[in-house]
Amino acid sequence: MADHTRPSDHAYLSDHTRPTDPARPADHAGDRAPAPGAPAPRAPAVSGAPAVSGASAADDAFICLEGVEKVFDVRRRTGLLRREKHQVRAVDTLSFTVRRGEVVGYIGPNGAGKSTTIKMLTGILTPSGGRLRVAGIDPARERARLARRIGVVFGQRTTLWWDLPLVDSYRLIRRMYRIPDDTYRANLDRCVELLELADLLDVPVRQLSLGQRMRGDIAAALLHDPDVLYLDEPTIGLDVVSKARVRRFLRDLNTRRGTTVLLTTHDLTDIEQLCHRVMVIDHGRLMYDGPLAGLHESGASERTLVVDLEREMPPIDTGGAARVVRTEGPRQWLAFPAGRSAAPLVARIAADYPLVDLSVREPDIEAVIAEMYAGRPTARPAS
Repeated sequence: MADHTRPSDHAYLSDHTRPTDPARPADHAGDRAPAPGAPAPRAPAVSGAPAVSGASAADDAFICLEGVEKVFDVRRRTGLLRREKHQVRAVDTLSFTVRRGEVVGYIGPNGAGKSTTIKMLTGILTPSGGRLRVAGIDPARERARLARRIGVVFGQRTTLWWDLPLVDSYRLIRRMYRIPDDTYRANLDRCVELLELADLLDVPVRQLSLGQRMRGDIAAALLHDPDVLYLDEPTIGLDVVSKARVRRFLRDLNTRRGTTVLLTTHDLTDIEQLCHRVMVIDHGRLMYDGPLAGLHESGASERTLVVDLEREMPPIDTGGAARVVRTEGPRQWLAFPAGRSAAPLVARIAADYPLVDLSVREPDIEAVIAEMYAGRPTARPAS
């Protein structure tokens, strides 16, 4: 087995996944994981908003960033043998908090600073400035201790041993984290059932499909009962069935166990189905932080009222309350601001026109995000 598990042979020990691999078990009692049957206290998740009435200040700032910055030195070629050093500000005075038990979508275009933020939260990268805490722990200073509180899944890298059966990877993770047998068995059984892994446990990881491997990675990240789960593109490249399984499992995980989830993804269906709060980042700055519904108003998007009339008629006149964007026989499409109620508009049309049927279509979230990106500010160079 030693030949199969050398650290140099596997991507799971790259900088993307080291935080979930505490290579040096804690030597101090204060760093040890909670004893079985005594997990870290969690606020119960509530459908819609996991916040708990009367929650402590610690819960309100379970993940806390205050003015966090990350600057990289990049060398660019300026001649045949000459290179100049430039600084790139990947994260720019970023501040936010995440409460215990929240499921938060963290989205933005490529290069916005999402993955850099996750790497600082897991201790892979050290911030260039500002203050960062996860469960009261400084990730850069106490990586091994933090590793017992977090789970990490990077969609394009695996934490599993490539040549070993899936179950052997789980056994090795149990040894690394010193997970008690009863806790390990209970968590493994739950993940196997909900992620439908029973038929895959004896299959070498290299023979798994992308969707199967992703489900295996998510299970691996949860065997040690983390308080926080970071998901970086967890459904990338997955088919519709695999995506549905992963989303269903994550909803169950948050509802039953109150696990805090920070999700970065380009698949906005993940955000719509899993998250009640969304943060939009661009050029390392926070552009929006609030409920998913508020994105429509922030992006100045429009809802669409589809009106079916008894017969074909000229474009409907609403006195400026809406604009007709399309007509097709007796059917007309009218656009109006997403933040405005449709009731007055519907009442006016019903009073003035021979109405047969109507429906209201909400704005496409992808169009809202694209509109926000289109108006984004120019990147600020590092000082």
